[in-house]
Amino acid sequence: MAGGCCNHLPSGPMLRTQRRALVAVLAINLGMFLTEAAAGWSAESVALQADALDFLGDSANYALALFVLGRSLSWRAGTALIKGLAMSAFGLFVLGATLYHALVGSEPQAHVMGWVGALALAANVVCTLILFRFRDGDANLRAVWLCSRNDALGNLAVMGAALSVFATGTAWPDLAVGLVMASLALWAGQSVVRQALGELHTARSVPAE
Repeated sequence: MAGGCCNHLPSGPMLRTQRRALVAVLAINLGMFLTEAAAGWSAESVALQADALDFLGDSANYALALFVLGRSLSWRAGTALIKGLAMSAFGLFVLGATLYHALVGSEPQAHVMGWVGALALAANVVCTLILFRFRDGDANLRAVWLCSRNDALGNLAVMGAALSVFATGTAWPDLAVGLVMASLALWAGQSVVRQALGELHTARSVPAE
């Protein structure tokens, strides 16, 4: 994934391109976190609450990615390792929240899930397109690409859950989406951690970048 191309610092023009892209997706994600957190709470939807937390986590990831732009491979890989662990922790949290709602019961509002899910999908499609060129970059940039890609998939699942909740009158589709989103976060987290560890090993074996 990383390859030899990630062992050097990006050029000035590339750094500016990466910085502009990260600033744009950071602003989008912060706005969507506020929107979806309020909607998820009022709609009693674990899927929306999980997606809102994911927007918040992504915002932190993008801020960290901005911080390490232009720094050494060891800096970038170390930050990516933290992000990979955070993504895995998010997956575990969503899994726990889903199980909690399954036990105590909830009544998600399908219409709120639907329109907020559509708005979140549009936001994440824009972010995914902005970050598409960086999908095969170092672990730091790959982490932000995976975040946006997983979010778009999660939003499609939320919209599907909204239709299913409306059709069945039960909360199970909402809970199922929570499980799917937890699985995506856990998979992406371990993928980023694995690549980051490889890049840290490479950084230690190279005297200077």
